[in-house]
Amino acid sequence: MTDLTELGVKAIRDGVAAGDFSAREVAEAFNANVEAAQQALNAFIVATPEKAIEAASAVDAARAKGEALGKMAGVPIGMKDLFATKGVQTTAASHILEGFVPEYESTVSANLWKAGAGMLGKLNLDQFAMGSSNETSYFGNVISPWRKAGSNAALAPGGSSGGSSAAIAARLCPAATGTDTGGSIRQPAAFVGISGIKPTYGRCSRWGVVAFASSLDQAGPMARDVTDCAIMLEAMAGFDPKDSTSLNLPVPQWEAGLNADLRGKKVGIPREYRMDGTDPEILASWDRGIEWLKDAGAEIVDVSLPHTKYALPAYYIVAPAEASSNLARYDGVRYGLRDLPEGAGLQDMYAATRAAGFGDEVKRRIMIGTYVLSAGFYDAYYNQAQRVRTLIANDFKAAFELCDVILAPTTPTASFPLGDKVDDPLAMYLNDVFAVPASLAGLPAMSVPWGLNSDGLPLGLQIIGRAFDEQGVLNAGLAIESRAMFNAKPEKWW
Repeated sequence: MTDLTELGVKAIRDGVAAGDFSAREVAEAFNANVEAAQQALNAFIVATPEKAIEAASAVDAARAKGEALGKMAGVPIGMKDLFATKGVQTTAASHILEGFVPEYESTVSANLWKAGAGMLGKLNLDQFAMGSSNETSYFGNVISPWRKAGSNAALAPGGSSGGSSAAIAARLCPAATGTDTGGSIRQPAAFVGISGIKPTYGRCSRWGVVAFASSLDQAGPMARDVTDCAIMLEAMAGFDPKDSTSLNLPVPQWEAGLNADLRGKKVGIPREYRMDGTDPEILASWDRGIEWLKDAGAEIVDVSLPHTKYALPAYYIVAPAEASSNLARYDGVRYGLRDLPEGAGLQDMYAATRAAGFGDEVKRRIMIGTYVLSAGFYDAYYNQAQRVRTLIANDFKAAFELCDVILAPTTPTASFPLGDKVDDPLAMYLNDVFAVPASLAGLPAMSVPWGLNSDGLPLGLQIIGRAFDEQGVLNAGLAIESRAMFNAKPEKWW
């Protein structure tokens, strides 16, 4: 039999439906991989092999009865530990939520279980989704399964969805949920050679997802290829009355609409994205991507996004400001960690609980956010950043009058060794320079693997689309995928 853990979402779903193998066999194979790799990669905070088997058994029973199977039937997935899962610990990779077991299910995870997916476990991430290298988790660093040629140095799997990216690349799961606030699906996908899409803001419900920055957070799928992302996104998306920002629109049939023929389409190339300091191999991959899209029939046009240079500073005002408000709920009173020193009053408990429960990066962002929202600075910083955000959104609107999608690099460099940037927050934040603009504008954007650089590490290309046009983004991604023919995977060392 084929190694079941080498199969993706579509192949597993179709194979289970055809009776080529059982859903239980698939779940058992992935459970074994999760257990074998946990100590080396630290991709999971909690493994739930029994949940995967339970869901698989239900799918096998439904098939035996001739019942209709869901879009994700028989596919075991990893769940980023930002999504509330009923009866299973949900921590956001923080000490302050360690031991918290929700009595409810997030809308996205509930949609996936309804579609027939099973849960292999809760995936590690940067604490409260704040980070670009998966080094801020209370439960330890996630290690990328990739190695630089000639080196055994541990590499970053990207962040914040580093557990998701590492697990998929290492064949611990065929797909996983991610969340993207300023690039946290796309950047880790690029670092490990997989695909990941951030849909239009509001396409997937935020209900039951631990909040970082509410006007930016958006759930999306991560998988090995574009088709698998399309399948999973269909299962995840949909209107949710419990989320006031949820889009009340029907879910398109993205899988059925996949088409790599781009004749009649225009692809915009933003001149402002050719930034100083970008790795020459990244720029070369971008040029190659342009040629591939031309070959797919697209017309290439130059576009301008003049406020791009202000996107990163605006993001690092808006996101921390919202985080400082969202994280105020963690006070030791209702749930999670409570640190109550001898003879302490209420304020002392708040201070002690937050000091012990939040990591350094989370504290840094809370302090930045509180500062920019404080009296005397609100107009100078937060309001100004919101104006810049509007200008960036308007730049995209103007660009999309000239083109259908935009092609850009996903990241300015390939993956880097763990520890390289941890003491330099500004250098770490620069990892998001190409990803943040689409997040500020709430647009769908996807990273697909291009190939390997001279060090043998994956590089990704990013496609950005109009609001609600995930199909256009997926189709352009498929056109690149079919020409890149990327099939490299990390050599197993774990």
